[in-house]
Amino acid sequence: MASDVQVKICQQDIIRLDLEIKALIQDTRKCTQSTELLQDLNQSIQKKLLDLKKCIKDLERLAREQERETDTIGILREVENHKKQLSSVQVELRRAYVASQLAIEKYNREQLYAGTSTFKKSISSKEQAAQAATNVTEQLMTISRRMAAQVKQGQDTVSTLATSSRQINQTQDEFKNMASHIQNSQRLLTRYGRRECTDKILIVFAIMFFFAAVLYIIKKRLFSVS
Repeated sequence: MASDVQVKICQQDIIRLDLEIKALIQDTRKCTQSTELLQDLNQSIQKKLLDLKKCIKDLERLAREQERETDTIGILREVENHKKQLSSVQVELRRAYVASQLAIEKYNREQLYAGTSTFKKSISSKEQAAQAATNVTEQLMTISRRMAAQVKQGQDTVSTLATSSRQINQTQDEFKNMASHIQNSQRLLTRYGRRECTDKILIVFAIMFFFAAVLYIIKKRLFSVS
Protein backbone atom coordinates (compact mmCIF):
# COMPACT_ATOMS: atom_id res chain seq x y z
CA MET A 1 0.00 0.00 0.00
CA ALA A 2 1.41 3.41 -1.00
CA SER A 3 1.77 6.01 1.75
CA ASP A 4 0.57 9.61 1.56
CA VAL A 5 4.19 10.77 1.88
CA GLN A 6 5.20 8.92 -1.29
CA VAL A 7 2.28 10.42 -3.18
CA LYS A 8 3.10 13.95 -2.03
CA ILE A 9 6.79 13.59 -2.95
CA CYS A 10 5.84 12.34 -6.42
CA GLN A 11 3.38 15.22 -6.88
CA GLN A 12 6.04 17.76 -5.82
CA ASP A 13 8.55 16.27 -8.30
CA ILE A 14 6.01 16.57 -11.11
CA ILE A 15 5.32 20.23 -10.31
CA ARG A 16 9.04 21.01 -10.03
CA LEU A 17 9.91 19.37 -13.36
CA ASP A 18 6.98 21.07 -15.09
CA LEU A 19 8.18 24.50 -13.92
CA GLU A 20 11.79 23.78 -14.92
CA ILE A 21 10.74 22.63 -18.39
CA LYS A 22 8.61 25.73 -18.93
CA ALA A 23 11.52 27.95 -17.83
CA LEU A 24 13.83 26.22 -20.33
CA ILE A 25 11.23 26.70 -23.07
CA GLN A 26 11.25 30.43 -22.31
CA ASP A 27 15.06 30.39 -22.61
CA THR A 28 14.66 28.60 -25.94
CA ARG A 29 12.44 31.41 -27.25
CA LYS A 30 15.09 33.96 -26.22
CA CYS A 31 17.89 32.06 -28.00
CA THR A 32 18.14 33.94 -31.32
CA GLN A 33 21.86 33.93 -32.15
CA SER A 34 23.62 30.79 -30.93
CA THR A 35 22.95 27.40 -32.49
CA GLU A 36 25.11 25.65 -29.90
CA LEU A 37 23.12 27.15 -27.01
CA LEU A 38 19.89 26.11 -28.67
CA GLN A 39 21.09 22.51 -28.90
CA ASP A 40 22.17 22.49 -25.25
CA LEU A 41 18.76 23.80 -24.17
CA ASN A 42 16.99 21.19 -26.26
CA GLN A 43 19.03 18.36 -24.73
CA SER A 44 18.29 19.59 -21.21
CA ILE A 45 14.56 19.79 -21.96
CA GLN A 46 14.46 16.29 -23.45
CA LYS A 47 16.12 14.86 -20.34
CA LYS A 48 13.65 16.59 -18.02
CA LEU A 49 10.73 15.41 -20.18
CA LEU A 50 11.86 11.82 -19.67
CA ASP A 51 12.08 12.41 -15.91
CA LEU A 52 8.59 13.96 -15.92
CA LYS A 53 7.11 10.98 -17.77
CA LYS A 54 8.66 8.63 -15.20
CA CYS A 55 7.20 10.62 -12.29
CA ILE A 56 3.73 10.55 -13.86
CA LYS A 57 3.94 6.77 -14.27
CA ASP A 58 5.08 6.44 -10.65
CA LEU A 59 2.11 8.52 -9.48
CA GLU A 60 -0.24 6.30 -11.45
CA ARG A 61 1.27 3.22 -9.83
CA LEU A 62 0.89 4.75 -6.37
CA ALA A 63 -2.74 5.58 -7.16
CA ARG A 64 -3.53 1.93 -7.82
CA GLU A 65 -1.93 0.96 -4.51
CA GLN A 66 -4.25 3.17 -2.43
CA GLU A 67 -6.43 1.47 0.17
CA ARG A 68 -9.50 3.66 -0.37
CA GLU A 69 -11.15 3.69 -3.76
CA THR A 70 -11.96 7.41 -3.49
CA ASP A 71 -8.22 8.18 -3.15
CA THR A 72 -7.47 5.97 -6.14
CA ILE A 73 -10.03 7.73 -8.36
CA GLY A 74 -8.87 11.20 -7.28
CA ILE A 75 -5.18 10.49 -7.96
CA LEU A 76 -5.94 8.83 -11.30
CA ARG A 77 -7.81 11.97 -12.38
CA GLU A 78 -4.78 14.01 -11.38
CA VAL A 79 -2.56 11.67 -13.43
CA GLU A 80 -4.77 12.19 -16.49
CA ASN A 81 -4.47 15.99 -16.10
CA HIS A 82 -0.68 15.75 -15.86
CA LYS A 83 -0.57 13.71 -19.04
CA LYS A 84 -2.62 16.32 -20.90
CA GLN A 85 -0.26 19.04 -19.65
CA LEU A 86 2.74 17.00 -20.78
CA SER A 87 1.34 16.72 -24.30
CA SER A 88 0.69 20.50 -24.34
CA VAL A 89 4.25 21.20 -23.16
CA GLN A 90 5.70 19.05 -25.95
CA VAL A 91 3.73 21.02 -28.55
CA GLU A 92 4.85 24.30 -26.98
CA LEU A 93 8.48 23.13 -27.02
CA ARG A 94 8.29 22.29 -30.71
CA ARG A 95 6.91 25.74 -31.57
CA ALA A 96 9.56 27.50 -29.46
CA TYR A 97 12.36 25.47 -31.05
CA VAL A 98 11.19 26.24 -34.59
CA ALA A 99 10.78 29.97 -33.78
CA SER A 100 14.26 30.14 -32.28
CA GLN A 101 15.76 28.35 -35.29
CA LEU A 102 14.14 30.83 -37.67
CA ALA A 103 15.46 33.73 -35.58
CA ILE A 104 18.99 32.31 -35.73
CA GLU A 105 18.75 31.98 -39.50
CA LYS A 106 17.59 35.60 -39.74
CA TYR A 107 20.51 36.71 -37.58
CA ASN A 108 22.98 34.90 -39.84
CA ARG A 109 21.49 36.55 -42.92
CA GLU A 110 21.81 39.96 -41.28
CA GLN A 111 25.44 39.23 -40.52
CA LEU A 112 25.99 38.32 -44.16
CA TYR A 113 24.41 41.56 -45.38
CA ALA A 114 26.42 43.55 -42.85
CA GLY A 115 29.62 42.00 -44.20
CA THR A 116 28.68 42.94 -47.76
CA SER A 117 27.93 46.54 -46.74
CA THR A 118 31.27 46.81 -44.96
CA PHE A 119 33.01 45.65 -48.09
CA LYS A 120 31.39 48.36 -50.24
CA LYS A 121 32.38 51.10 -47.85
CA SER A 122 35.94 49.87 -47.49
CA ILE A 123 36.93 50.16 -51.16
CA SER A 124 36.78 53.98 -51.32
CA SER A 125 40.46 54.10 -52.26
CA LYS A 126 43.01 51.82 -53.90
CA GLU A 127 45.14 51.76 -50.75
CA GLN A 128 42.20 50.48 -48.75
CA ALA A 129 41.13 47.98 -51.38
CA ALA A 130 43.82 45.42 -50.53
CA GLN A 131 43.06 45.51 -46.84
CA ALA A 132 39.35 45.44 -47.56
CA ALA A 133 39.78 42.39 -49.79
CA THR A 134 41.64 40.62 -47.01
CA ASN A 135 38.95 41.50 -44.50
CA VAL A 136 36.20 40.44 -46.83
CA THR A 137 37.97 37.16 -47.54
CA GLU A 138 38.10 36.45 -43.85
CA GLN A 139 34.47 37.44 -43.51
CA LEU A 140 33.49 35.21 -46.40
CA MET A 141 35.37 32.31 -44.85
CA THR A 142 33.60 32.95 -41.55
CA ILE A 143 30.27 33.15 -43.32
CA SER A 144 31.05 29.99 -45.24
CA ARG A 145 31.72 28.17 -42.01
CA ARG A 146 28.50 29.56 -40.58
CA MET A 147 26.55 28.46 -43.62
CA ALA A 148 28.06 24.97 -43.39
CA ALA A 149 27.13 24.85 -39.73
CA GLN A 150 23.67 26.15 -40.63
CA VAL A 151 23.17 23.36 -43.18
CA LYS A 152 24.16 20.81 -40.58
CA GLN A 153 21.89 22.50 -38.07
CA GLY A 154 19.04 22.34 -40.54
CA GLN A 155 19.56 18.59 -40.86
CA ASP A 156 19.64 18.28 -37.08
CA THR A 157 16.47 20.36 -36.88
CA VAL A 158 14.63 18.06 -39.27
CA SER A 159 15.81 15.07 -37.27
CA THR A 160 14.77 16.72 -34.00
CA LEU A 161 11.34 17.64 -35.33
CA ALA A 162 10.84 14.11 -36.61
CA THR A 163 11.82 12.73 -33.21
CA SER A 164 9.48 15.19 -31.46
CA SER A 165 6.63 14.20 -33.75
CA ARG A 166 7.19 10.53 -32.97
CA GLN A 167 7.33 11.28 -29.26
CA ILE A 168 4.08 13.26 -29.42
CA ASN A 169 2.37 10.43 -31.31
CA GLN A 170 3.68 7.87 -28.82
CA THR A 171 2.54 10.03 -25.92
CA GLN A 172 -0.94 10.40 -27.41
CA ASP A 173 -1.15 6.61 -27.86
CA GLU A 174 -0.05 6.12 -24.26
CA PHE A 175 -2.69 8.61 -23.11
CA LYS A 176 -5.41 6.75 -24.98
CA ASN A 177 -4.37 3.41 -23.47
CA MET A 178 -4.06 4.86 -19.98
CA ALA A 179 -7.41 6.65 -20.27
CA SER A 180 -8.98 3.30 -21.17
CA HIS A 181 -7.37 1.68 -18.12
CA ILE A 182 -8.58 4.52 -15.89
CA GLN A 183 -12.14 4.16 -17.18
CA ASN A 184 -12.05 0.40 -16.59
CA SER A 185 -10.72 0.95 -13.07
CA GLN A 186 -13.48 3.45 -12.32
CA ARG A 187 -16.14 1.03 -13.56
CA LEU A 188 -14.72 -1.78 -11.42
CA LEU A 189 -14.54 0.43 -8.34
CA THR A 190 -18.12 1.61 -8.90
CA ARG A 191 -19.26 -2.00 -9.28
CA TYR A 192 -17.48 -3.02 -6.08
CA GLY A 193 -19.05 -0.06 -4.28
CA ARG A 194 -22.53 -1.10 -5.39
CA ARG A 195 -21.88 -4.70 -4.37
CA GLU A 196 -20.69 -3.54 -0.95
CA CYS A 197 -23.86 -1.46 -0.53
CA THR A 198 -26.00 -4.49 -1.48
CA ASP A 199 -24.18 -6.68 1.04
CA LYS A 200 -24.80 -4.11 3.78
CA ILE A 201 -28.54 -4.03 2.98
CA LEU A 202 -28.74 -7.86 3.08
CA ILE A 203 -26.94 -7.91 6.43
CA VAL A 204 -29.41 -5.36 7.84
CA PHE A 205 -32.37 -7.45 6.65
CA ALA A 206 -30.80 -10.58 8.15
CA ILE A 207 -30.35 -8.87 11.51
CA MET A 208 -33.92 -7.60 11.43
CA PHE A 209 -35.17 -11.10 10.61
CA PHE A 210 -33.09 -12.55 13.43
CA PHE A 211 -34.52 -10.15 16.01
CA ALA A 212 -38.03 -10.70 14.71
CA ALA A 213 -37.60 -14.46 15.12
CA VAL A 214 -36.25 -14.00 18.64
CA LEU A 215 -39.17 -11.76 19.60
CA TYR A 216 -41.62 -14.24 18.12
CA ILE A 217 -40.12 -17.14 20.11
CA ILE A 218 -40.14 -15.11 23.33
CA LYS A 219 -43.73 -14.08 22.73
CA LYS A 220 -44.80 -17.69 22.09
CA ARG A 221 -43.16 -18.88 25.27
CA LEU A 222 -44.70 -16.11 27.38
CA PHE A 223 -48.18 -16.90 26.10
CA SER A 224 -47.67 -20.63 26.53
CA VAL A 225 -46.56 -20.12 30.17
CA SER A 226 -49.55 -17.98 30.94
